[in-house]
Formats: sequence, C-alpha cells, structure tokens
Amino acid sequence: MDLKGKTVWITGASSGIGRALVLEFAKYGANIVLSARTVAALKAVQKEAGLTDANSLIVPMDLSKYDKYKLLVDKVTKKFGAIDYLVNNGGISQRALAHETALSVYEKLMAVNFFGNIALTQEVLPLMRARKSGTIATVSSVAGKFGTPMRSGYSASKFALSGYYEAIRAENYKENIRVVVVLPGFINTKVSVNALTAKGKAQGTMDSAQASAMSAEECAKRVVPGIVAGKHEVYAGAFRERFALFMSRHFPSIFARIIRKAKVT
Repeated sequence: MDLKGKTVWITGASSGIGRALVLEFAKYGANIVLSARTVAALKAVQKEAGLTDANSLIVPMDLSKYDKYKLLVDKVTKKFGAIDYLVNNGGISQRALAHETALSVYEKLMAVNFFGNIALTQEVLPLMRARKSGTIATVSSVAGKFGTPMRSGYSASKFALSGYYEAIRAENYKENIRVVVVLPGFINTKVSVNALTAKGKAQGTMDSAQASAMSAEECAKRVVPGIVAGKHEVYAGAFRERFALFMSRHFPSIFARIIRKAKVT
C-alpha cells in the first residue's frame, strides 16, 4: 500500500465518502487531485488530510457540466504527469416515488451520476491505454444491483454504471487497466439530505438508516485496499446489505416481497 509517486484523482472529494477516501489515500503517500464544486470545502479537506500544494491539486468541477473535462485532465497531467487511479465518486441520490417524479429529475440524476461520471473516464482512459497502466474505480451502490422504493432514477443510474464499467473492464484487460466497481450500502453521510425529491429539490433531512449506518471513514478503510488491489467489486456495508445482495441474486422472488416492505429511508 505504498502509493508514493502515484496520483489519485477523486471526484466528490469535498464531503462524505469522497472526503474519507482523500484522507485514506493520503495516509499512503499518494499525490491527490481533489474535485467537487466548492473550492473552499476542497481546501478544508486538503488541509485536514495534511496535503500540500506539492502533493495535491484542487480541480473544481461540476459533474452536470462535463463538456470541458479535457481541460481539467490536461491540468492534472501537466502537474503530475500521469493519473494512476481515477476514483469517480461524485453523485446524487433520490427520495421520491416514480409516478410523482418529474422527468427533469431523472435527467439530472443521469447527467450527474452517469454522464458526468463516464465523461471523465472517457478522457482519462486513452491516457491509461497509452501507458498500459492504471486503475479506474467508480463508486456505485448496492442500489445498482437491485432497485428499491424511492430510488428508481438513482438505481437506474447506478445500474448503468455497472454495465459501462464491466464493458470497459473486458475491453481493456490486455492493456493492463483495472476497473473496480465500489458498492457501498447505507453510509453515514449527507447523501439523503441532498437527495432529490419528486420536484428536484433537496430532501433536507437525514434518513434514519443513514444516521445509524457505517461511518464514511470505515467505508474508506474497506474500499481503498480493494481499489489498490484492483478487485472487480468492493462491498462496504452492514450485514443487511450483504444479505440483500445474496437474496436478490439467488432468491429474486422472495427478495421482491422483502424489498417492497422494507424500510428504505
């Protein structure tokens, strides 16, 4: 786990799992690129992680505005020369029934969670292919393995990520590029506070399941070794999420009855 001289780019780095990933990767001496919308929050994380301007770079970005990512990639490679690990973590959740949800909310979820995510990969992937080296990780969700009430658009965006990243893993195996899909369960972050409601507004409240969940720091401790090892999938969550994954895969009819009654907020 000695990452000295390696460069790790983390999106959604200003809070939650992204912040925790910055802190964890920093322990192993990596150069870290921090991206999110708010520069002040990124600087606070940079300082908290003990990073300096020599071994880190703040690159503001909005995942819903992904048409100029090449300029950001050029900025990173100019400073560090190469991107060894790209961790696509940024995203937004949902708390709304499908029949009440405006189409514009689905469009925003896909823009941020899917297109904003893969657009950065599309820019970085050719550089890794040229070097025949690199790891691309995406933070998906157990909701990317099965749909749950109140998260139809969120689950759809995460399912889409799995399809995309499984495809590029197969395409780039001979180029020595590793692709990791991270599947957190409930993690104690503000994801439910910022989740979009049916009209596209932030929910503004913390779900009880989120409030009592695993900490983001513990999540990062479980996830980072899996990313560095290049595992295909890395799980981080409580027994209930692992049990749900098992049931959805092996007993889908029984699981369908369970999930429609489950408390998901």
